[in-house]
Amino acid sequence: MVVESGRFDWGNGKFPTMTEPVESYGGIKWWDNFGEYGFLTKLRSEQLRDIGPSLPAQSAFQLLQGVETLPQRIDAHLAGARAVAQWLEEDPRVSFVTWAGLQSHPHHERATKYLPLGPGSVFAFGVRPAGEFGSDEEEAAAARATGEQVIANLRLASHLANIGDARTLVIHPASTTHQQLSAEQLAAGGVRADLIRISVGLEDIEDILWDLDQAITAATGVQR
Repeated sequence: MVVESGRFDWGNGKFPTMTEPVESYGGIKWWDNFGEYGFLTKLRSEQLRDIGPSLPAQSAFQLLQGVETLPQRIDAHLAGARAVAQWLEEDPRVSFVTWAGLQSHPHHERATKYLPLGPGSVFAFGVRPAGEFGSDEEEAAAARATGEQVIANLRLASHLANIGDARTLVIHPASTTHQQLSAEQLAAGGVRADLIRISVGLEDIEDILWDLDQAITAATGVQR
């Protein structure tokens, strides 16, 4: 990576490759023609053209392997997402599931039409907080704490903000990526206090379901 401020005097007579005509580009002069952008233009026009950039052999191999096996991996992601979403929807401890592959989802018909193989492996769900609450504020606080506890008790899934990994990834936005927002702002953005985002990975489905089950049990004190 090159960081260039553009303030260096390439025209001081010591850098002829910056000030003399460049035959391969019709006789232009990098410094005279482009001024503060001369050095970066030279890098892009000559070095980038002549020597790369090129990936290391191992990196190129891994990239090709990833591209060539993508359809098979996506099939597995979608199958896992369907199994997890259906399992969550049937769990009375779960307050909602937003996977459009479920018939209960408001956009299920569109998902079936436009994404017949399945609407991806990333979706959200919520876990009901246990107990009785005297106000909406108390219930929201309990829901938020429950979402945090689900994340804290997961053993297989990884707590990460990115998506699309081979591993199952989870995050509780209200206490992480969106924690700076007020309760009103979270509600306006559709981020419920108990919302957990999951990116279903390629692990054995029974292992994923076991992990979710034990984490929800630990967070709520209620078994499925």
